[in-house]
Amino acid sequence: MADKDTVAVLGPGAVGGVLAVGLARAGLRVVCVARPSTAAAIEHFGLTLKHLDGVETAQPETATTLHEPVDLLLVTVKAPALDDALDRISAPAKSVVPLLNGIEHMERLRRRLPDSHVVAGSIGWIEAWLERPGTIVQNTPRVVMTLSSDSDSATAELLRASRSDVRVNGEEGAVLWEKLARQAPVAAATTASQRPIGDLRADPEWRQRLEQAIDETCATATADGVPLDPAAQWEIIESMPPKLTSSTARDVAAGRPSELDAITGAAVRAAHRLDIPAPELEALLADAEDACRAQSR
Repeated sequence: MADKDTVAVLGPGAVGGVLAVGLARAGLRVVCVARPSTAAAIEHFGLTLKHLDGVETAQPETATTLHEPVDLLLVTVKAPALDDALDRISAPAKSVVPLLNGIEHMERLRRRLPDSHVVAGSIGWIEAWLERPGTIVQNTPRVVMTLSSDSDSATAELLRASRSDVRVNGEEGAVLWEKLARQAPVAAATTASQRPIGDLRADPEWRQRLEQAIDETCATATADGVPLDPAAQWEIIESMPPKLTSSTARDVAAGRPSELDAITGAAVRAAHRLDIPAPELEALLADAEDACRAQSR
């Protein structure tokens, strides 16, 4: 890997912070692009990652606006912040990998970054959160990331430097739907119930609701050209740590803007667009929205 390789991380929060620490410790030049308060905190204190194997620190560069071309731009903000965050990018990147949840962000990125090659990316289940700006806690093992098959080898190698397990596999729709098919039901269910996945698996009523909603999301994905097996999706859910919850549920509980609309809302809109019945998914979304309203009162 050449010393000149530069990776910019737009939104060095939980996921972005995990990757930024790994990339910086691998010797790459890392620029964290963030709001002034976050950039100032990282510039002063650096980035600290607390994970299962200990504590790591890194001192990446910071910027409130990216004015220089970079080899790779990782977009790791949450969906509600995407448009405002993109205002901080004023130079092209060779490759852009958005690690947002949902399926509706790709065209927005291509419109806003017309001189960059935008590659679909998906990050596996990761439980990480900000303890405070610049300090990230990660409670799950190393990151598993999938890139669409139009990614080049240089992008994958840059990301592997972060110690992530990077797989290049599948068309864009497949990369995005494979995660959304299980994430849309789980995000809504954990938000509506404010219970972790182990509790929901063990509760007969919630388990049935989740299974039905996963059947519906897989049917929607299949109608959208991405055949998915509900049993395979449920097998992944069964393997999740019992105390695992979703970032959506955590955000709603804390009164922060959530990605519920970008995740479950996007799956429901796709079902409507493709004329696929999704009554349980719609019910889970409605229950989660009720929880959001109750929290905001």
